[in-house]
Amino acid sequence: MGDLLQRLGELMDQGGFVMWPLLFMSIFTIALSFERLVFWLRVNSSAKLRFGKFMSALHVGSTARVRDIAAKDDSPYGELADRLAQGEGDADSISVEVVEYQRPRIERYMLVFSTIVTAAPMLGILGTVLGIIRSFELLGAQETITDPREISAGIAEALLTTAFGLVVALIALVPYMACRGQIERAICRFEAMTAAARGKFVDPSSD
Repeated sequence: MGDLLQRLGELMDQGGFVMWPLLFMSIFTIALSFERLVFWLRVNSSAKLRFGKFMSALHVGSTARVRDIAAKDDSPYGELADRLAQGEGDADSISVEVVEYQRPRIERYMLVFSTIVTAAPMLGILGTVLGIIRSFELLGAQETITDPREISAGIAEALLTTAFGLVVALIALVPYMACRGQIERAICRFEAMTAAARGKFVDPSSD
């Protein structure tokens, strides 16, 4: 472990200051990915247990059954089913309202992932440019270069930052695409629940 940390420290020194924001991005991405993994595992576990029950109860228009199942479910599907069973408005308007309310919850950190995917390679390119500038400054200096390692340090900085920037972007791209797929899947389930409840529930106060 000590050797690994020592090697990491050497790479950070060789890559220059651009490596530090990239390192922060990578740690941030891993932490947010873990949070999203836990969230979607819980949502999908809930859907696996109760989504079929919700659909059956919504199809037959059983208010009591829908609300009883929803009482045990704190996922977005449980809230939508409960609101649909209340019959306070048409199913489509309720669905839109619930989806918009739940959107910050299901789309959480998507903007952060997208930003990291875009910014990490750009930071890598910035490090590349800075490393090349450093090498050319040494080549253009009046003093004679006696140690070739002075030039190679700039080249190493350029290559390291480019590689690290691409790695961080790939690390962020995987959870970003996975979360997008889960969001689309959740939206499809919302639409299926709305279609099943359409015309089945009526607000009791309207009688």
